[in-house]
Amino acid sequence: MPVPWFLLSLALGRSPVVFSLERLVEPQDTAYCSPGLSCHLWDGDVLCLPGSILPAPGPVLVPTHLQAELVLRCHQETDCNVCVRVAVHLAVGGHWEEPEDEEKSGGAGDQEPEEPRNASLQAQVVLSFQAYPATRCVLLEVQVPAARVQPGQSVGSVVFDCFEAALGGEMRIWSYTQPRYQKELNLTLQLPDCRGLEVRNSIQSCWALPWLSVSAEGEDVRLVLNVSEEQHFGLSLYWSQVQGPPKPWWNRNLTGPQTITLNHTDLVPCLCVQVWPLEPDSVRTDMCPFREDPRALRNAWRAARLRLLSPRSWRLDAPCWLHAEAALCWQAPGGGPCQPLVPLLPWENVTVNEAREFPLLKGHPNLCVQVSHWEKLQLQECLWADSLGPLKDDMLLVETRGPQDSRSLCALEPSGCTSLPSGASTRAAHLGEQLLLDLQSGQCVQLWDDDVGALWACPMHKYIHKRWALVWLACLLFAAVLSLLLLLKKDHVKASARAPAALLLYSADDAGFERLVGVLASALCRLPLRVAVDLWSRRELSAQGALAWFHAQRLQTLQEGGVVVLLFSPGAVAMCSEWLQDLALAPGAHGPHDAFAASLSCVLPDFLQGRAPGRYVGACFDGLLRPDAVPSLFRAVPVFSLPSQLPDFLGALQGPCVRRPRGLAERAERVSRALQQALDSCVRAPGPGPPAAGDQT
Repeated sequence: MPVPWFLLSLALGRSPVVFSLERLVEPQDTAYCSPGLSCHLWDGDVLCLPGSILPAPGPVLVPTHLQAELVLRCHQETDCNVCVRVAVHLAVGGHWEEPEDEEKSGGAGDQEPEEPRNASLQAQVVLSFQAYPATRCVLLEVQVPAARVQPGQSVGSVVFDCFEAALGGEMRIWSYTQPRYQKELNLTLQLPDCRGLEVRNSIQSCWALPWLSVSAEGEDVRLVLNVSEEQHFGLSLYWSQVQGPPKPWWNRNLTGPQTITLNHTDLVPCLCVQVWPLEPDSVRTDMCPFREDPRALRNAWRAARLRLLSPRSWRLDAPCWLHAEAALCWQAPGGGPCQPLVPLLPWENVTVNEAREFPLLKGHPNLCVQVSHWEKLQLQECLWADSLGPLKDDMLLVETRGPQDSRSLCALEPSGCTSLPSGASTRAAHLGEQLLLDLQSGQCVQLWDDDVGALWACPMHKYIHKRWALVWLACLLFAAVLSLLLLLKKDHVKASARAPAALLLYSADDAGFERLVGVLASALCRLPLRVAVDLWSRRELSAQGALAWFHAQRLQTLQEGGVVVLLFSPGAVAMCSEWLQDLALAPGAHGPHDAFAASLSCVLPDFLQGRAPGRYVGACFDGLLRPDAVPSLFRAVPVFSLPSQLPDFLGALQGPCVRRPRGLAERAERVSRALQQALDSCVRAPGPGPPAAGDQT
């Protein structure tokens, strides 16, 4: 009995259901149609040329629906092939002319009887079949009697037996008419393998197929291949991709029986197994046993990463397809939950490993991306923090626009969105009038604009200064009493009252190295250190010029007792070597914001005249450059490799006379983790280790 195709999809699950298939003894292709229709199959295949879509000259037959089911075409009882039966449903379409009004032509009794307006319709229906390695096209002629020709009416179907296909493969079917009056119908199907059908005794290629089962034992997962002794077979572990070809992980040629051991951390939902006998034209069996495994899903989310591709685009990187939704949120400094910007910016479905655009006019370090799976938060990252600096104490104003140019404003706070102006006792309510004046005077930055509303970020640092004005007046009275002591210990007070300063100089070799420098600078700001880097001062750098900007930053840093950090990379080493050999740098070889090239003219005299120790330190990154590759002139100051020598590097930045703050080791560990993660993404992509294979005992 024929098996409908939707039932065959059950055979692809983890516990496949076994079905019997109808057997065909007819060795040749045949066609038959619904009662009342006549059809004929052309001998041999035809060229697969759909041609352009043409306007219908009148009533025509067009395909409306495709169906497929599996059958067996058998030459002998144990010599069968899987075959795909295709049914095409047809209907009457095209242009219909209305009969002219009978009143315009005299009396009906004076005319001769008219012939029926409807006539029989004939169509040439093409079925195109593609399944590796075969492609076929067949032509069926179908005729519909005049009595069944009604506009938009379904007239029946024509069935073709059949297209032979390989088990476990993918097949595609198209249907259209010649000439073509509409877009062709298409159907893509994944055929089951030998496990899903009762065909093992009928198809010879299934006789020697390796059979595989999955079992769990503690933290490990075992793939047990129950095959005969001394049978040779191939085994491949791969990641199945929604788009593109599978991504291979592990391949071996083995001799049965075998047990493959996987660690539970290697499991992801798209991890699949393919086995096949090492024989010519053997059938390959695929199995993806971890699609519904909770551990595999957790591992996939642990491996997922959010990546900022450009100021307005981002991507969710993950080894497998995941059901994910993303939305923007606002993260205020000082902790607390990130507040979603819904409903102005609603949750959107996300496709992994596919770039997406932010609907923003401008980025902000407090804007973060939240990714959830079935309403459970999985990832959150403030993607702009590395490039735009640490979180700012800005107030986010939410503008909502209504009909007839009406609008309302509220300030986003941890307790909710406070209307402006408001009589509430919140921070935004107290500053409501000042915030509205800032918005009108252009002091707020617009982050997003749409027909339904807008988002504005308003700086709050000036109000923080006013808030503490009375406190500072009291402190000044106390400071006057201790002024003499402060003057005697001027240097010590400066070092303890203000965080040490550091100026980072680097060569922008590529975008990955720039991101690595941004991560380092952001991490140092949290120690705390006052960090200056050209990556955060693009506007000043463009206005002043690279040389003037560096000279001013270097002078300020050294006057405050800070340190100039030379971050060496392969590009920086090459540039230093050219300067030491008195070779001029090629114009335009570096970007307009690269202060490293301009800074060498001021840095080199300090090293040549012996003034560098105590003012400069050098650093490079593990895996990108060895410390001994730095030119010898610059090794007159300590050169640290990061993050392996991070504690010593932080000690050099604090200075020899500054007391080490409590918890420095803890903070250094946090900086090391952040730096190592960015360094891994810059140097190499991590992957799981290979599984272990052993003989079944």
